[in-house]
Amino acid sequence: MKVLNYGSLNVDNVYSVHHIVRGGETILSSKVEQFCGGKGLNQSIALAKAGVPVCHAGLVGEDGGMLLDACRESGVDITHVKTLPVKGGHTIIQVDEKGQNCIILYGGTNQMQTKEYIDQVLEDFGEGDYLILQNEVNLLDYIIDRAYDRGMKIVLNPSPFDEKLDACDLTKIYLFMLNEIEGEQFTGSSDKDEILDRLAAKFPNARFVLTLGSDGAVYYDGKEKVFQDIFKVKAVDTTAAGDTFTGFFMASIIGGASVKEALRTAAKASSIAVSRPGATPSIPTMDEVRESLKD
Repeated sequence: MKVLNYGSLNVDNVYSVHHIVRGGETILSSKVEQFCGGKGLNQSIALAKAGVPVCHAGLVGEDGGMLLDACRESGVDITHVKTLPVKGGHTIIQVDEKGQNCIILYGGTNQMQTKEYIDQVLEDFGEGDYLILQNEVNLLDYIIDRAYDRGMKIVLNPSPFDEKLDACDLTKIYLFMLNEIEGEQFTGSSDKDEILDRLAAKFPNARFVLTLGSDGAVYYDGKEKVFQDIFKVKAVDTTAAGDTFTGFFMASIIGGASVKEALRTAAKASSIAVSRPGATPSIPTMDEVRESLKD
């Protein structure tokens, strides 16, 4: 069984601000930092730091050297990552004094996937392998269709939630990892139980992990619900919290843990990540998480 994470790779430009800028307003930033990011890269590094051999697929630009270095340093297999002679994906992120953020994303090379490249990548994967996806790359519908044809278990984080998802056959998804905002966008409800019930009715063959911010997280497979509270910490930067949760949850499940154990591990990993600045630099190792769970 192999794990492929097909997703975005971005350079994150992070600006520390007193508050998130409002329309028509100009404010000063107290600090600017550059980090490796992108939901795809974050999740690959989280999986690798959690102890799962993971192969990343995606495209970077000429400015993507630091992204490839970050993958190598974390143990992510980048055999399938290609470099194009153009500008890569990047973000502008504001982080306020409470650790909340807002993000402007430029897709760059993340929006330049081709069917030929996708087919080439998927040739190395098949029945029973895991494919982890986010919605920061183009041709998501094609990736889902081809991976499903090959018998892969498809895990989708539908972020950002936009019209590209309408083209996807989401009945082919094995597991949805989504937050409460995405859950409301899917179902029209803000109540967590209604969200899960409506999702299960719409996708009866899928499983769901719904993260609820300060209210924790819940797993639902149409029959059983498993809840997990948060581990309270002082938030510094929430940028990679959801990606860390996804990576550690999946790593735990792949490693044979129960859903309850996987949720607890993911919640602890996410709590450590939000207490540190940056996206990929904030992601802990599995050893750190296990040690922290002893406290």
